[in-house]
Amino acid sequence: MLADILSAERLCVESHFFDELGADSMVMARFCARVRKRSDVPSASMKDIYQHTTIRSLATALADATSAPVVPAVTPPPPEPVVAGSTTRYVLCGTLQFIAFLAYSYLTALVTTRGYGWVVAGKGPLAFYGRAVAFGGAYLSGLCVFPVVAKWILIGRWKPREFPVWSLTYLRFWIVKSLVHANPMVFFVGSPLYVLYLRALGARIGRQVTILSRTVPVCTDLLTVGAGTVIRKDSFLLCYRAHAGRIQTGPVTLGRDVFIGERTVLDINTSMGDGAQLGHTSTLHSGQAVPVGQRWHGSPARRTELNYLRVAPARCGRARRTAFALFALLKPVLVTVPLTVVFLYALLNEVPLLLGQSDAGAESVTSSAFYVDALLLCTVLFFGFVIAGLGVLFTVPRLMRLVIEPGRTYPLYGFRYAMHRAVARMTNLKFYIWLFGDSSYIVHYLKCLGYDLSQVEQTGSNFGSGVQHETPYLSVVGSGTMVADGLSLMNADYSSTSFRVSRTSIGSRNFLGNFIAYPPEGRTGDNVLLATKVMVPLDGGIREGVGLLGSPCFEIPRTVERDTRFDHLRAGNEFRRRLAAKNRYNLRTMGIALFLRWLDFLVLTALGLATIERYDAIGQLLDTVLLVVGLGFTAVYFALVERYLTRFRPLRPTVCSIYDPYFWRHERLWKVPDTHFAAFNGTPFKNMLWRLLGVRLGRRVLDDGCYLTERTLTTIGDDCVLNAGSKIQCHSQEDGTFKSDHITLGANCTIGVGALVHYGVTMGDGAVLAADSFLMKGEEVPAYARWGGNPATPMHPHGSFETPAPPVPGKAGSRRWYGKRIKATSHPCPADRSVEKVKSP
Repeated sequence: MLADILSAERLCVESHFFDELGADSMVMARFCARVRKRSDVPSASMKDIYQHTTIRSLATALADATSAPVVPAVTPPPPEPVVAGSTTRYVLCGTLQFIAFLAYSYLTALVTTRGYGWVVAGKGPLAFYGRAVAFGGAYLSGLCVFPVVAKWILIGRWKPREFPVWSLTYLRFWIVKSLVHANPMVFFVGSPLYVLYLRALGARIGRQVTILSRTVPVCTDLLTVGAGTVIRKDSFLLCYRAHAGRIQTGPVTLGRDVFIGERTVLDINTSMGDGAQLGHTSTLHSGQAVPVGQRWHGSPARRTELNYLRVAPARCGRARRTAFALFALLKPVLVTVPLTVVFLYALLNEVPLLLGQSDAGAESVTSSAFYVDALLLCTVLFFGFVIAGLGVLFTVPRLMRLVIEPGRTYPLYGFRYAMHRAVARMTNLKFYIWLFGDSSYIVHYLKCLGYDLSQVEQTGSNFGSGVQHETPYLSVVGSGTMVADGLSLMNADYSSTSFRVSRTSIGSRNFLGNFIAYPPEGRTGDNVLLATKVMVPLDGGIREGVGLLGSPCFEIPRTVERDTRFDHLRAGNEFRRRLAAKNRYNLRTMGIALFLRWLDFLVLTALGLATIERYDAIGQLLDTVLLVVGLGFTAVYFALVERYLTRFRPLRPTVCSIYDPYFWRHERLWKVPDTHFAAFNGTPFKNMLWRLLGVRLGRRVLDDGCYLTERTLTTIGDDCVLNAGSKIQCHSQEDGTFKSDHITLGANCTIGVGALVHYGVTMGDGAVLAADSFLMKGEEVPAYARWGGNPATPMHPHGSFETPAPPVPGKAGSRRWYGKRIKATSHPCPADRSVEKVKSP
């Protein structure tokens, strides 16, 4: 079978798949898919391929696995029943969702306009400020309390259950979920106020709990968190999931002094005992339970001896937490809201006069002066914030970080903790990373921000457009390293009472794939490939000259023959010529991106000015209509922009160099803003938006927060379920090579929370990918199969995973993946150790 895929007449059973036969992961994925279709040979996964890299070693490992003690036969259960789709129910639900959004928008517009009119009617600065404080306090309280009241009225207490999507029960679920996520209390994540908010929603949370994740639990009555627990950022504890056409709710129970690492997912019906730990980039699948005091990591999680809690506790009493919470609450009431009202008043009344224009709010929308006012205000605001924002980011955080000494443990909820949070928030503004990312200019931005990039070897794609950190001043990236989207540099360690910032260093000549959380103690050195969603090792020797994949990670080839075909474009005069051309192209792309965002902002500014001075009922109704029209305009506008950039044609699967003009045109699509997508999650309108963007989408698909990178390369069947935080990524970049291919999901497929589907994948009807799984490129998932893990493998009928093959012993830090690659047809192999090519039936 392998000889047939490689188009070779003879293969040596001792030949290395990657180094000697010239295969790559896509080829071997097709090989595994063909093996799984044969009933006369054991099933092989990509993890088996990477750990046993010759035919002989793979056959031995699979034979040992089949000769293991036989588990009593389990009758495979029938495929899970899928709720029959109903187009009528789908349309009705969407209509009611739209009406609910209109009602909430009208209520918000009513309170905002009347409150603003009351504030500006105050006589004198003191009265003006007093009214602004009173209105700000009442307004903020209403925004925070309303979702809590709505939850208790519409739902009461959440209980373990399931119900069909697009039903009336789902409508109530969606309304509560949307209100809970839109609550301003989300901005208080990391403070005691956020814990109080979850308690008000019904969560049972003990004392001295620190929650840093901005992903708000929805079914809060099913969440139990013991005292002293720490939950790091980018973690999912939703207490619900969408599965096979239903919403399933279930408990997540955490004991006392539990540690939850960064970028973790806890599915429903999971639990952790007192003192238990779950490492970074790990998952608890439904039904898993971590016993008291044990440490687990991986996807799915298994036991480890690593200690992820690496900072000593500090004194942090109730008085300290109360003072911090009061300060966090009073700051928006006494400062933020009054300053916002003053700024808005000056913007509408004083600035136009200073610019020689009439009062913006008094002009008719039919007059040319109105549009001149809107044009001036929009231009000053947009480009003023872009330029002034850079000046603030490059100076103010540098002063704030002086009060925090690296390596020293500080108590939470004090002055230094406030400065640490302010530095992280200011320097992680996504706008500038989006603007400069995927170009040579991101390097200069990050250096000005505080990164230590050693001696930069410019590639034109050193960093993607999704890099985050906890402090840029302790972030080190070696020369020649390239980083894709989604890197999170973990510069801080937390306990329930303390924190400490540390230096996080990535070696030279590395390549980091998508969505990697890199801790300060990462055990990787130079010349390492860190694959997508990999768990960075924290123990063992320093890995160098290898690739790492999976959670927990194992070694794979650092590079393969297919990825070296463009190496001649990465050095010499040809490299310098193409890099200069790419820089010019990227500069034009940045200019186009700014112009497109400015144009969108101009239209939204004009819509806002049209009713800003009207405080009557008609003005409030117009505010509501314009809010809906503005959101719809932004979605349709950027969708048409993206289709125009592709000339209204679908993308084509490609393997090319990053210095190929095709890749530059593809990169330009990533500059089209898409942050507005979240407003449509869980509604039929998200499907309409995807179709407008070119996705071949079936009927009644539930998209609860999935992200599709290449829309025209994606096909999704009827009644599929795409959970929150999931991603369908039709491309990959490894060093200087860019690859893309189609992804096809059959009808009734389920993609779990936080799962990622890579390019070239096909999933049959009714297939299920478990939470936080990584379905590697080229995989073929049979119909009604259940796959899960990182990398994903088939699950047994009773729900567990296939027993992973033991890792191959090897010297840490070896460079065994280097060496001459010999074509399969020219490999000198003795006749008695070769096999003839056999056509598979």
